[in-house]
Amino acid sequence: EERAKISGRDLVNHDHPQVIEIWNLVFMQYNRKADGSLEPLPAKVIDTGMGFERLCMALQGKTSNYDTDVFQPMLKAIAAMSGTEYGKDKQQDIAMRVIADHIRTIAFSITDGQLPSNAKAGYVIRRILRRAVRYGYTFLGQKQAFMYKLLPVLIDNMGEAYPELIAQKALIEKVIKEEEESFLRTLETGIRLLDKTMEDTKAAGKTEISGKDAFTLYDTFGFPLDLTELILRENGMTVNIEEFDGEMQQQKQRARNAAAIETGDWITLKEGTTEFVGYDYTEYEASILRYRQIKQKNQTLYQIVLDHTPFYAESGGQVGDTGVLVSEFETIEVVDTKKENNLPIHITKKLPEHPEAPMMACVDTDKRAACAANHSATHLLDAALREVLGEHVEQKGSLVTPDSLRFDFSHFQKVTDEEIRKVEHIVNARIRANIPLQEYRNIPIEEAKELGAIALFGEKYGDKVRVIQFGSSIEFCGGTHVAATGNIGMVKIMSESSVAAGVRRIEAFTGARVEELLDTIQDTLSDLKALFNNAPDLGIAIRKYIDENAGLKKQVEEFMKEKEAALKERLLKNVQEVNGVKVIKFCAPLPAEVVKNIAFQLRGEITENLFFVAGSIDNGKPMLTVMLSDNLVATGLKAGNLVKEAAKLIQGGGGGQPHFATAGGKNTDGLNAAVEKVLELAGI
Repeated sequence: EERAKISGRDLVNHDHPQVIEIWNLVFMQYNRKADGSLEPLPAKVIDTGMGFERLCMALQGKTSNYDTDVFQPMLKAIAAMSGTEYGKDKQQDIAMRVIADHIRTIAFSITDGQLPSNAKAGYVIRRILRRAVRYGYTFLGQKQAFMYKLLPVLIDNMGEAYPELIAQKALIEKVIKEEEESFLRTLETGIRLLDKTMEDTKAAGKTEISGKDAFTLYDTFGFPLDLTELILRENGMTVNIEEFDGEMQQQKQRARNAAAIETGDWITLKEGTTEFVGYDYTEYEASILRYRQIKQKNQTLYQIVLDHTPFYAESGGQVGDTGVLVSEFETIEVVDTKKENNLPIHITKKLPEHPEAPMMACVDTDKRAACAANHSATHLLDAALREVLGEHVEQKGSLVTPDSLRFDFSHFQKVTDEEIRKVEHIVNARIRANIPLQEYRNIPIEEAKELGAIALFGEKYGDKVRVIQFGSSIEFCGGTHVAATGNIGMVKIMSESSVAAGVRRIEAFTGARVEELLDTIQDTLSDLKALFNNAPDLGIAIRKYIDENAGLKKQVEEFMKEKEAALKERLLKNVQEVNGVKVIKFCAPLPAEVVKNIAFQLRGEITENLFFVAGSIDNGKPMLTVMLSDNLVATGLKAGNLVKEAAKLIQGGGGGQPHFATAGGKNTDGLNAAVEKVLELAGI
């Protein structure tokens, strides 16, 4: 009440007692750094807690954010879509508010480069979207994807202030639609299972479902726990959280056991930290600072820390360097280089016998050069993709190895063959131009941004950064690169695919791998030409053979139909009547489809008392087929039971419907006996 009496004029009166109290609560004067220390802010500010929506609510005289013109257009659109009216039903109103709020969060997040995923921030977005979908599904009858259709309303309302919504409209719609459709495929099954669980729990006189059931929903059907809890609350029920957490811990323990590493203590020889010299050297004199033994999957390895290293440690999508540590006593192979707490760790299979001795750290230069070529190629690909597909393209991940490169990027649809070829041509033109590397090392991050350097979304950068430039391609990067684009040789894109909603993946080769690929293609073409008598135009020759094959196949089919008809007529003439049952049996090397066709044709002509049993051999495998007329089935005979038992004689099994069943096996010698066994079992 005292605070409510404070006027706007009082807010600048630092002596007012209530102002001093509020000032202490909301006055921000420090920036808390990672190490916990406080750094004074250059400009001290006050956080009033007055967000945009609350300000609109106050100005428009409303009592709820959702009654303002910020949300009303969206709420009306949702109501129209679901055939209802906002303000008429409490549950439906809540559902509409959830959807209206969540569509904004999701759209802006995707615009900023964060896509739904199963990890970190991406999982938050996925859970928010699934929560909104569930509200629409349960309370508004939205059984099909619907949220993506609300994007035009959001853009109409906020697009002028946020033009990036307009620029990335297609991507946002694509991502939301795919996520909705994916979740809806499992939502109905999950809700049905949860309904059954709730029903069983209530029948047992309880109101708490087991955590194990909730975990199954989470682990198998993608139901987040908070969604399960929400549905349970709506039904006056709860979940055993301790049991759920126990199941989660067991799963994590299983994962930890699968990747368990037994780590020894560090043996310190010298104090100090590692200086990375790999941008300038591939060989450097070094000493071991410390080492330790690790065991994983029954393999003993050693981790070694050097005072100086030219070895690049795996990061930024680029794999770690390999090479050797050479001393006057021995040579130790470095099988990988990882990074722990920003420290390069050299992994070896053997520990030096004289770890205190000075040594030369030597990188495998062939693998380094191949990695550098592939890494530089990813930068050229990134720039070319933006040119061909649009500025919405953003890197979403990469993998650079000596053998190949992989590049993930945001795009809302499959990249066409024509677009792939255009990207390749742009990249290879820049390779032939032999553009020299321009490296900006340890420059202030603001200066890097002024250069136009592209940062990878979600990556953390310090005050000083490294920038790699090849002409118009300018990116933040800590990896190794070629001195000029000509060293890449050539790029050939091998595949383009989808890895997630709105995320595509390109895999490509460079340099010598492209040569190997071209050699393989040339050899394959030569072999094909030889198969077609070295025809000058291979395409025409193959088309001719395909057409001829199709013609022959048609002739064979016609011949088989004639054979079917002839066999059927012969079988009809040789029907054996036993106790009023018309028995047709035979054994012959015929395709299963032919036998099936004959059986159904005979059933159509002999409508009563038909007992058909055939033994056939298709591609060297025995097959047993039984067909019964309906009146025989009515007496209790079941074709499925008959073939199942008789198939033991051909070392197989099978089954089917009461009137028609088949069984396959391995022993062709037992086929005649199996046919007779069917008749014996039927009492014929």
